[in-house]
Amino acid sequence: MLRMGAAAAGGAVLVGTAEAASAQAAPSGTKRALRAPALAPGDRVRVVSPGSTPDPTNMARGIEILRSWGLQVELGTHVFAKYGYLAGTDAQRLADLNAALNDPGIRAVFAARGGYGTQRIVDRIDVSGVRRDPRVVVGFSDITSIHGKLWRETGLVTFYGPMVNWSDDRTGPDSAEALRRAVMTTAPVTITRDPAETAAPVLVLGRASGPLLGGCLTLLSTSLGAGDIPKFDDAILFFEDVDEAPYSIDMMLTELRRVGVLSRVAGVVIGQITNSVGEPGEWDAAAVLKDRLYDLGVPVLGGLRLGHGNGQLTVPLGARATMDAAAGTLTVEPGVRPR
Repeated sequence: MLRMGAAAAGGAVLVGTAEAASAQAAPSGTKRALRAPALAPGDRVRVVSPGSTPDPTNMARGIEILRSWGLQVELGTHVFAKYGYLAGTDAQRLADLNAALNDPGIRAVFAARGGYGTQRIVDRIDVSGVRRDPRVVVGFSDITSIHGKLWRETGLVTFYGPMVNWSDDRTGPDSAEALRRAVMTTAPVTITRDPAETAAPVLVLGRASGPLLGGCLTLLSTSLGAGDIPKFDDAILFFEDVDEAPYSIDMMLTELRRVGVLSRVAGVVIGQITNSVGEPGEWDAAAVLKDRLYDLGVPVLGGLRLGHGNGQLTVPLGARATMDAAAGTLTVEPGVRPR
């Protein structure tokens, strides 16, 4: 009943049945999730820069927030290094990341910022320490590659949320509290559709469940065929992006369609599509999303505050999630386990 998407670009909301969506959501051999213990005051956490160099002032604010939760914050050796547009050479950034992932005293690894660079080092990440001793890993945008690598090779549930290069203008108290709750409590995470978001009009009714996987659409597109792209079979695909014109979003979603990713998912949830500007008279971002997603036969929920926009929230990747497009909610099982 959901395969009615020819009118997608015109703005119609397609209504399916819960039964149709549930049939899509049945898991088949879903990977077993590995969860780190919830963080607690006194835990040592390490901040690293796998991509670009952070701003010292913004970093000071992010460190202040983490310390206010009682966490002992350490910095990787090369956090503020510069090598072209990267935070140090590939060897330096990789060494900092591997040290944080394999030090038995480190209970969480927070990315300083994204930018660009993780795809240059992701294939050489040492995941052995994570397998033995899982820890919290937080970041978004360029850090999508690290999330995918850890999921593919260990099943670790990671966190798509703000980085330590903190901006109070973009990520205020609600963002900080959402991050704290996600990594320091075992409460489920529920994200509710925000009508003000660019993708909020994108909606195909229905319910679906499965592991929540994805991240920044650009990173997903440029990782196809590599070892850091998750297998999306029976999963809830999540994506967001920034500074991509509508035609570029079309191109990347078309690529996911052509290689079969979008034919295997149980549902699609869309985060913040930030600063997507097209030419006058052409499709906007919402119209492109409708055109590329409405005929998949699965529920679609847009308008979640996850990504590069204001008020960014935090969500566990790899944890089992349930989306209810009619209710406008995405509910995700806890990303951490009790200590």
